[in-house]
Parts: sequence; structure tokens; C-alpha cells
Amino acid sequence: MRVSLQVQYAVCGVFDLAYNGRGEPIQVRVIGARQMIPVRYLEQIFQRLRRANIVTSKRGPGGGYMLARSPAEITLREVVEGVEGPLGEALLTAPAGGATPAFRPDFLWPDVAERFARVLEQTSLETLCRQAARAEVPRAHPDAPMYFI
Repeated sequence: MRVSLQVQYAVCGVFDLAYNGRGEPIQVRVIGARQMIPVRYLEQIFQRLRRANIVTSKRGPGGGYMLARSPAEITLREVVEGVEGPLGEALLTAPAGGATPAFRPDFLWPDVAERFARVLEQTSLETLCRQAARAEVPRAHPDAPMYFI
């Protein structure tokens, strides 16, 4: 199964906000440089995430993007759906041409979609940050706070 580049960039972007943001706005160019994502593309992705109430933006000097809620409240499913729409639709696209062969195991795909959605739903940005800290992913600011429950 492939995860689109937009989804990968969206996850990297919100992860950067959660892991390095310290609750303060971060400019897209800074996130793009750290995550090696083209700034214009990331800006488009963050606009979708803003409409999905995952990030907020602040204009002017010292402006940028912040998480709209705490990292514990934002799941990877929300991020994926904020960029690509409902998971079921993305995973269950019918083949081109209209007709579906009668001998296919099409009953499988809804189950796969549900399991994938469940894993994403159970993974919050806070969980991702904890895993990153355990894996010793460096922070932009070494003294940045870690989120614990």
C-alpha cells in the first residue's frame, strides 16, 4: 500500500509542529527546511489542514502555524483525512472502466480500509513525539518540552 506524498508531507509537517513548536507559531519555510519539503507545496497542504481544524495560522511578525489542539487530541487519521478526504473513499476506489469482475475478492477492501483507519485513529501526534524521542530524533531546540500524560 502506498501513502501519497501529500500525506507524508502533512504528517512530517504536523509532527514538526508538535515536536519542535513549543506552542509557538513556526513559519512554513522553517518547517520546510527542516523536513526537506518544498515550501509552496507545504503551504498548500497546511491550508487543507487549517480547514480541517488541525492547525491554525497567525499572520504578521512572529507568525506561522501552530497545532489547533494539543498533540494528544490530534490523530494521524485526522491528518490523512484532512489532506485526502475520508479514508474509505481513498482506499476503495473502483477500477477504471466501470465493470468489476465477478470473481474478485472485493469483500477484502472494506476490511483493510477499516483496519488501516483504526491504526491511524489510535496514533496521536503525542504518541508519535514519544516514539521520536525514544528513537532519539533530534529536536530543533534540545530543551523543547516533551508531552507526557
